[in-house]
Amino acid sequence: MELSRNLKIDSVARLQPTPPRQADAGGPVAAAVDALREHRVGCVLVTAGGKLVGIFTEHDLLTRVLAPGVPLTAPLRSVMSADPVTVGPMDSVRTAIQRMQSGGYRHLPVVDGQNRPVGILSAKRIVRYLVEHFPATVYCQPPDPHRQYPATAEGA
Repeated sequence: MELSRNLKIDSVARLQPTPPRQADAGGPVAAAVDALREHRVGCVLVTAGGKLVGIFTEHDLLTRVLAPGVPLTAPLRSVMSADPVTVGPMDSVRTAIQRMQSGGYRHLPVVDGQNRPVGILSAKRIVRYLVEHFPATVYCQPPDPHRQYPATAEGA
């Protein structure tokens, strides 16, 4: 199969987005930070009434909470990125890549027809998908293409 064709045909669901980690928009920032830490993820989806209203990322934590000195008791709604760009499970991989690239996003919320979170698509999942199409190119390249062998021994 050809990559350009697969990008149009394969759906976001094929990439197996990770389960959505969620926090309530009215809850404290501390709850979202705890979720980031507990699940070892880079973002949580912010919901109100079960519907997606925003996303809270590590970048938001640094720039909107820690840098300006906002207390961790502040409502998450006040520091989240509202109305994030999303994809649906049946959208094409190409659509997801275009949205990530145009916005400079590392994560895209995956939502159903009622705007309820069903997953999170990460750039890491996209890279794995691309590696499936070019395994020899990705796995067989030396760290420095101008060297035939490593400068130092690897391993223990």
